[in-house]
Amino acid sequence: MLVPRSAFNAAYLPYLTASQRVQIFYGGAGSGKSVFLAARALLDAMTGRNTLVVRQVARTLRASCFAEVQKSVARFGLGDWFQVSRSEMSLTCRHNGAQLLFLGLDDVEKVKSLTPGRGALTDIWVEEATETRWADLKQLDKRLRGLSAHKKRLTLSFNPVSRAHWIYREYFGAFPETEGRLVQDDLLILRTTYRDNRFLTADDIQALEGERDPYFHQVYTRGEWGQLGGSVFTNWQVGMPPADLSATWLRCGLDFGYARDPAAAVLVALDRRKGRLYALRELCQSGLTNDLLALRVKALAGGLPVTCDSAEPKSIAELRRHGVRALAAKKGPDSVLHGLQWLNQLQLVISPDCKKLREEVLAYRWAADGQGGFLPRPEGEDHLIDALRYALESDSLARDARALRR
Repeated sequence: MLVPRSAFNAAYLPYLTASQRVQIFYGGAGSGKSVFLAARALLDAMTGRNTLVVRQVARTLRASCFAEVQKSVARFGLGDWFQVSRSEMSLTCRHNGAQLLFLGLDDVEKVKSLTPGRGALTDIWVEEATETRWADLKQLDKRLRGLSAHKKRLTLSFNPVSRAHWIYREYFGAFPETEGRLVQDDLLILRTTYRDNRFLTADDIQALEGERDPYFHQVYTRGEWGQLGGSVFTNWQVGMPPADLSATWLRCGLDFGYARDPAAAVLVALDRRKGRLYALRELCQSGLTNDLLALRVKALAGGLPVTCDSAEPKSIAELRRHGVRALAAKKGPDSVLHGLQWLNQLQLVISPDCKKLREEVLAYRWAADGQGGFLPRPEGEDHLIDALRYALESDSLARDARALRR
């Protein structure tokens, strides 16, 4: 390689030649992800790869990705290697004819008809991918076809504006947010922040660390997925439990269901010292008679007590006959709001295995009041969320009892 490895931030070096079909580089402002991808696309062209670089609006490309690639040409001393067309926004490698092409998704017909001067399109880089629609990304993916010695790649880069975005729903189901990296056969996800960029100035760092707006600090300083107003759960992430998880932390809750609504149970671990709640495993299934439900719950909870919805005493009795240590939730006035308030005081870490719980948490919102505010009434499916509340009921009641004694 003509360019020394010291020209790159260490966080990105392992991915200079990554071959996963879908690659996602996201995180905070100033993390260096766009600089890295611009440099990588340039070096890829020297190996014969053809790259299409897109943003939602064409005019934003000239001052962003196109300018960044030209900076890489100058910084690496590769002027003799590339012919730059500023009018057409393209770069062509003089030694093999490979190209970097730049187009906006606001001109979809051009994207559909685009063809490199030589060979097949091997790479598409979507900058600020949160600006794009799912349908546009599907169209782009179809453009990666044709014979080539190189494996095709679709790369997305962005700041994580909201967990409600389709990118999060589509790709982040198994992503361990506590680790910040996922490497699978055809999917790569890497989160970075300004701390991963050794080329920032002291002023740059001070501006990012001094951000006072909670949303902007979360998204642009810490590089974490943002929360839209009205979300019931605001302190959660996908991640794995610690290796030293204690059996005394384990809890289990069950919400009954049969036909239209599923039976839902969740196994959790509560680390009181750190204020963290780990959702470990889930059960969410319709059509289970109580004998079958008992088998599933015992497989989930083992011999743990299981706190159940008290609205079905007959079902609780049947579960006990089948060997489940079923207990009735105490509930009481405002028990739903009380339980949600208690849960929101904890940091909720959801295992990648708990896909249904993650979906419920994502969609669970406070009801709108019609005037731009919200009512203290949650809306959305809550089968596993109810099970989560039941699992922690004794802990929340014990906390309240301690508070009253003070």
